Amino acid sequence: MKRRRFITLIATSAVTSPFAVRAQQGSMPVIGFLNAASPGPAAHLVAGFRKGLGETGFVEGRNIAIEFRWAEGRYERLPAMARALVQRPVAVLVTGGGTTAALAAKEASSIIPIVSSMGGDPVALGLVRSFNRPGGNVTGVALLATQLDAKRLEMIRAMIPTANVIGGIFNPDSGNAQTQLKDVVDAARQLGVRFVPFHARNEADLETVFSTMAQQRMDALLVASDPYFNSQRDRLVTLAARYKLPAIYEWREFAALGGLMSFGADLADMYRQIGVYTGRILKGAKPADLPVVQPTRFAMVVNAKTAKSLGIRIPNEVLQRADEVIE
Repeated sequence: MKRRRFITLIATSAVTSPFAVRAQQGSMPVIGFLNAASPGPAAHLVAGFRKGLGETGFVEGRNIAIEFRWAEGRYERLPAMARALVQRPVAVLVTGGGTTAALAAKEASSIIPIVSSMGGDPVALGLVRSFNRPGGNVTGVALLATQLDAKRLEMIRAMIPTANVIGGIFNPDSGNAQTQLKDVVDAARQLGVRFVPFHARNEADLETVFSTMAQQRMDALLVASDPYFNSQRDRLVTLAARYKLPAIYEWREFAALGGLMSFGADLADMYRQIGVYTGRILKGAKPADLPVVQPTRFAMVVNAKTAKSLGIRIPNEVLQRADEVIE
């Protein structure tokens, strides 16, 4: 009897021991969340991701765990961060902040399911075989953000028809930089305007670029699509206001902060879709069978208050095309 009681006590203590608790926690699926940007400006995107997970029955801390890794605009950190999450290992690897993070994840693993937000063409970049049948371990959302930069140039020119010299800010560390620049240069040629590109990869670069643009008397500005720039929304909008540069950006969040105008998809909803796909994979779906999602609606947002402060009279053509005018 004493021996049986002793065994029972040992078994009970094992259940309540720290080791047993860690074992129980270890049985919970872990999602690795790798992002090229910073956590603060991306909080609403993480909320969208969690919402999508919730739609498939997964709640952080209840039946899944999430490990976050933020590169904070330093893209060179991404490969090591991706490898660390793969070695963890995680059940699903989610990437955000554009193509660079997705490529780092794919390089780190060809087995672990990857759900990514991709700024460029995922087929051309070798991330998937096709939009409808990705075919490998990667799927997700193609934001088409970089492909819209040329369209944004047309829009800022429509806002300011007298703009003959337009500057553009690009991140040279972006995997899409060369393609973005080529597309915008081609668009500028068709519009008959002189386009002057500038490069910035950190805060000091941004300060220098804006000062230089002011000295060179740029008539308007295109801020190219890039995760680092998205994480620097406050700084970019503030600098544009300081130097009185009319600017167009990729996401509505810029216009809401005081940027003149923006054109792009609903980024938070795209992250919700990433959450849905992640949940479906946790339930057994394969990335190879989940078509890459593309946004079907793009919104032009104009900040009328900012236009007034810059002395810009918004053309009727722009007002008619705008999906939202912030008063």
